[in-house]
Amino acid sequence: MDQEILNSYSRLNDLDVSRETISDFENYISMILEKNKKINIISKNTASKKSIIERHILDSAQIIDFVDLNNNTTTDLGSGGGLPGIIVAIILKNMKNNMNVHLYEKSYHKSHFLREVSKKLKLKTEIFQKDIFKIKNIKTGTIMSRAFKPMPVVLNLVNENFSSYENLIFFMGRNGKKIFENSLRDWDLEYTEKKSLTNKDSFLLNIKKIRKKN
Repeated sequence: MDQEILNSYSRLNDLDVSRETISDFENYISMILEKNKKINIISKNTASKKSIIERHILDSAQIIDFVDLNNNTTTDLGSGGGLPGIIVAIILKNMKNNMNVHLYEKSYHKSHFLREVSKKLKLKTEIFQKDIFKIKNIKTGTIMSRAFKPMPVVLNLVNENFSSYENLIFFMGRNGKKIFENSLRDWDLEYTEKKSLTNKDSFLLNIKKIRKKN
C-alpha cells in the first residue's frame, strides 16, 4: 500500500482503525470500482481510489463513535452501494463486535452487490431488498441516513415506521444548516452535532429523540 493512501487513512487515527480494517476497505474499493463499470454504484465523478477514500470511506467511518455498540442491530436506510453500512460492518468486524448491520436497498443489482461484498469480506450483515417505507414496527439500535432522502422525509419515516431505536445519524452537507433549521420548525429533536472530517462545510447530527410538533 503506497504512502499517499496510508496518509489518507491516517485521518482516522482517532478512531483506532487497524491495518486489517484498512485491508478490508481496500478490497471493498476494488469491488466498487469493478462493479461501477457495469452499474452506477457511485458517481463517475468520484470513481477513483483517492476520491472513494476521501469522499466515501472516511466520511462513512467517522460515524462509528455515534453507533450504539451495545445493541443487536444497526440499520442503514437506502444503503445503495453500502455507504455507510458496509463501512460500519467492516469496522465492527475488526472490533470483534457481533452486531448485525441491516442494509435496506430496494434495487436488485445494488442488493446483489451488497451480498457479494458481505460474503467476500465475511461481514455480519442482513440485506433487505425492500422499500423501507412499506415496512412497519422496525426495531433497531442506531439508524444511519446518508444521501438517502431529505431530512423531513427521514424523520417522518423513523417516527412512523420504527417502533424502537436508540439514535439516528444524519450526514448533513453544504446546505445542512438551513435544512436542519427548517426541520426544527416541525420537530422537537434531542441532538448533538459533530464537524465532518472530510468537508469543512459539512457536519453530522446524532439525534436521540424525535417528536413531531402539533
